[in-house]
Amino acid sequence: MQRRAYLGSLGTTGAILAAGCLNRGNSDTVLDSPDRRGDSEDIAYPAYGQELPEVTVPSPLHDRDVTTTEFVGDRHVLMTFVFTRCHGPCPTLTSTLAQIQSDAAKNDYEDEVAFLPVTFDPAYDTADRLRTFSEERGADPDAENWQFLRPESHDTAQEVVNDTFGIGFEKTDAYTEDTEGAAHSGESEDDQDGEMKDMFVHVTLIILANEDGYVERAYRKMPGANTILDDLATVRGENGGGFL
Repeated sequence: MQRRAYLGSLGTTGAILAAGCLNRGNSDTVLDSPDRRGDSEDIAYPAYGQELPEVTVPSPLHDRDVTTTEFVGDRHVLMTFVFTRCHGPCPTLTSTLAQIQSDAAKNDYEDEVAFLPVTFDPAYDTADRLRTFSEERGADPDAENWQFLRPESHDTAQEVVNDTFGIGFEKTDAYTEDTEGAAHSGESEDDQDGEMKDMFVHVTLIILANEDGYVERAYRKMPGANTILDDLATVRGENGGGFL
């Protein structure tokens, strides 16, 4: 499924549209419509009440291909889009999913949720780096419910992340394909003020889709694990979610 190109003015800061839509009485979702202006169809990325797009991407930590819709009828899905050299929001996005994974393991619902972080920097993000990044963020990368997806090339990453999911990302002038260059911690070249410059500018998003394959929430503003856990508990039919 092709979605709208979303780069636009992303290089300057990006005109980011809010996730959510006006409630149309959608029976495919459990949560109420978020209190946001705008219609889901006018938003670049998958928003409330829309079907999760279907793509198949390698999951190198488990040596298999994963289709984003393969969990329909079986698990709820949490997705985010990151790169391991990031020293901005990506560690927090991944850590948020890791905290929810830990809560699921402690409260015996790990078989009800699939976690699908996706890298858009496959030239640098080898399987070893994805594993290290996951572990540093507190995730269990060996767990069957943690599938870190890695498109096969930059062009494929554009097709998957930007074209299909509407998650805009763009290389900066700090970008390098030198896989032995910038440190795993996210260090990149300094600007004239001595501050670190990131390799990409990109949209930050976490998607929660229910087990029927419909988006319940598209979180744009780093909501934190507690907010997502509360929503996930409702989607799962629980009265409240436990947290670490």
